[in-house]
Order: sequence, then structure tokens, then C-alpha cells
Amino acid sequence: MKNLPFDRPGHFYRGNLHTHSTRSDGERSPEAVCTYYREAGYDFLAITDHYMQRFGFPVTDTRPYRTPEFTTILGAELHAEATEFGELWHLLAVGLPQDFTPPQPDESGPALAARAVAAGAYVAVAHPVWHAMTEADVLAISSAHAIEIFNGVSVDHNDRADSMYMLDLVLTRGRRVFACATDDAHFDPKFNDTQRGWVNVKAEALDPDALLAALRAGAYYSSTGPAIHDIQVIPGEEVYVRCSPAERIFLTGRTWQSTFVHGPGITEAHLSLKNFTSPYGIITVRDPYGRRAWSNPFWF
Repeated sequence: MKNLPFDRPGHFYRGNLHTHSTRSDGERSPEAVCTYYREAGYDFLAITDHYMQRFGFPVTDTRPYRTPEFTTILGAELHAEATEFGELWHLLAVGLPQDFTPPQPDESGPALAARAVAAGAYVAVAHPVWHAMTEADVLAISSAHAIEIFNGVSVDHNDRADSMYMLDLVLTRGRRVFACATDDAHFDPKFNDTQRGWVNVKAEALDPDALLAALRAGAYYSSTGPAIHDIQVIPGEEVYVRCSPAERIFLTGRTWQSTFVHGPGITEAHLSLKNFTSPYGIITVRDPYGRRAWSNPFWF
């Protein structure tokens, strides 16, 4: 259970890991994007412009927009040919070095992801349900740290924001992988794509390297609204959860397995492991408005 962040030293920092600017297909300049998130109370941001030839393969430099209270992590959204249904691979690479070599014409998505991980990036499979990625597609990205389980822009693009099902399939296959929720903000007026999904990262400092190390270690949780204050696992007995006011707190696992508590304004739960035989668990907190927060998977 070492990936549970709540006993780690440091503080939780709120950040968006998936954002676009005018360096690719976004509507606002990098400076304006950083200003927006800083003024919205975020602690950090990754602008992840599309790393494509038609945009000049940008790793957008946001270092000039850092302040003592707000920082940035450099990154990009990587692409390669082609998924099972002939679509581009979409791979979120946060912490990508600026001198990362562009994809080669014959480089596959799995090879590109592995190369980004080797270069030090935290890599997530972006919005699998939005682009109809198959289970085989996602399993092929064996080096990925995470699956993007919530994508804000797809809420209004095609109503396919939730990829939790894909995470469950991959975990049931035995793959150990984390999750993340993001905005994928483009600031297009047709979409409400900001402040919809984020991560809360436990790190000892508001520093890009510390945040990146925590992301790679899974020391964070994801949210579209609620806060998770604590999760403690007593193996074979229970999982204890403390959170912001919710109407339901779940422990879910392999296939159908779950246990939960419910009620108005509940802020803690003791979830029994007596009949819970899944090798892993995920905590989900759901508030009265349907907004959710998810722990990363943890293994018993």
C-alpha cells in the first residue's frame, strides 16, 4: 500500500495535467492559460500541447510564468499511428524534456510511450473512451504510469468523459497502473472544459521535480469535486476513509466487488474487507451533485 499518499510527508497540491494553448490547438496563449489556472487557485499546471509536426513539435516553455505560489511542469501530448481502429495514439507526457526527439514515421504508440518514460516523463493513456481505444490498445502501452479516467473537454464534445471502465479492465488483467482526472482544456467557447477534473498530489515542496516524482510514485488522488483527507488500510479487516461531505463512499475491486456506506453529508467510512477478495481496491467518493473523487488503485 505504499502508493497511498496520506501518510507521506508534505502537502497536497492541486494541478491540471492536460491543457492546450495557442502553441497547438488551444484558444489562449501559454501565459493566459497559466494566469487562468493560477487565479483559479491551482498550485500547478502542465501545458501539454500536441507534439505534432504541424505545430512544430512544441514542448511549451511555461517556466517564465512560475511564481512562489504557482509552478508548472513541462509536457506534451504525444501522437503516433495507429490504434486498432485506425486512430492516432494520444499519450499524455508530463515532465517531458524540451529536447525530446520527435516521433519517427514508423514509431508505434507503445514505443513512443516507452521512450517518453525513459526520458523521465509521467505518461498516461489519454481519454481512451473518447477515442474508442480498445482494451488491447491500452494494454499495449505497458510502460504507462496511468490511465486518464476523466477528461473534461469530452463532457461537451461527445459525452464520453468517463474511462473508469477501461481502468477496471486493465487492473483485472493484472496490470498495475494509476489513474488521473484532467481538464484537457482548450478554452474553446463551445465547451466547458476548465476546472472539471484535476489531481491532488502529495509532495514535500511545490517544486516541479518533487511533483513529478510524486506523480510517478502514484502519490496523489483524482477529483471532479470532493476531497479525500485520509485512507488507511488494515489488511484483512477494513479500509478507513475520511473525506469532504459526501452521499456515498465506495470501495470497489475486481469485476463486481464493492462495499459502501451512504447517507447525507457523510465524512468517513469503515469499509469491511471481510468478504472482499479482490487483489486491489479503489476508493470512490461521490457527493450529492454526482461529482467524484478517486484514490489510485492500491494492492493488498
